[in-house]
Amino acid sequence: MRRSSFSKIVAVGVLLALSACATAPSHINNVCAVFDQNDGWFDNWQSGAERASQKYGVPVPVLMATVRKESGFKSNARPPRTKLLGFIPWKHVSSATGFSQALDGTWSQYQRETGNWAARRTRFADAVDFVGWYHSKTADTYGVARNDTYNLYLAYYLGWTAYGRGNRGDAGVQGYARATDKMARDYAVQLQQCGS
Repeated sequence: MRRSSFSKIVAVGVLLALSACATAPSHINNVCAVFDQNDGWFDNWQSGAERASQKYGVPVPVLMATVRKESGFKSNARPPRTKLLGFIPWKHVSSATGFSQALDGTWSQYQRETGNWAARRTRFADAVDFVGWYHSKTADTYGVARNDTYNLYLAYYLGWTAYGRGNRGDAGVQGYARATDKMARDYAVQLQQCGS
């Protein structure tokens, strides 16, 4: 009897693990393909991105390029773990998690300010709404245009405190921001061809 129950639990666990793997898009450099690869496990990705864009005034390509750079559209993305004694997996280097790689404190602030207490970083519609909220606050606080992917991403990556102090990161961080800006421009062109 116990063996049967254990087998069922293992089978359900395997199915959940496989379904989680199946939901991450494989063609992440084409926004049309990302939207088309939505297999029903998430809210409709395109409508989630469009809702966030309308709500915060941040273009869909900017939102999607940010999520692409942060997590590669993986709901369970996490930063690497540190190693104890050089080889034992230990704590993650930060609390960033999910599609948006939002830190615990910033996510809590988002939930408080938006009243969206049920929001989850592993749910695409919530994560893209978070990115829109964050970019909108950056625009309002620091005068960054809502379509300036480069500076929006720098503020996102570095955090508001560092960005507000004039920190623009090292060459590596600036390279991430340039790559995100290029991805947003590519996504903008691709969006005009989706469905045609």
